[in-house]
Amino acid sequence: MGRRWRDGTGQLVVPGPGGADGPVVLPLEIAASYRARTRGLLGRDSLAGAMLLSPASGVHTFGMRIPIDVAYLDRRLTVLAVRTMPPGRLGLPRLRARHVLEAEAGTMAGWGLRAGVNVQVKGDVRGSA
Repeated sequence: MGRRWRDGTGQLVVPGPGGADGPVVLPLEIAASYRARTRGLLGRDSLAGAMLLSPASGVHTFGMRIPIDVAYLDRRLTVLAVRTMPPGRLGLPRLRARHVLEAEAGTMAGWGLRAGVNVQVKGDVRGSA
């Protein structure tokens, strides 16, 4: 049940804690091509929402201007781990990770994004293949 997307935009849906507050819906940038994944957040000072790198199992922050939160997702879009990385670091690839979400440092906790949470990607972002 592999997922493949094309470069573009969509929405990231994070279920609310316990479903009480409803889901958090965020703008999402998709980086699916080699070129877009390589560029990622390089040279940016901010990001509205999150960026999905797919396929990806690890990231680095060399050349980045800001610290970022990184969430590693499995093939079912379940969060395996969330880490905060300062600029100039190499994150080791995660076993079972197929996708990586990036956002400004400190934002993922506020969205309720943590290990075990299953997220959804909405929008016309699926490619053929």
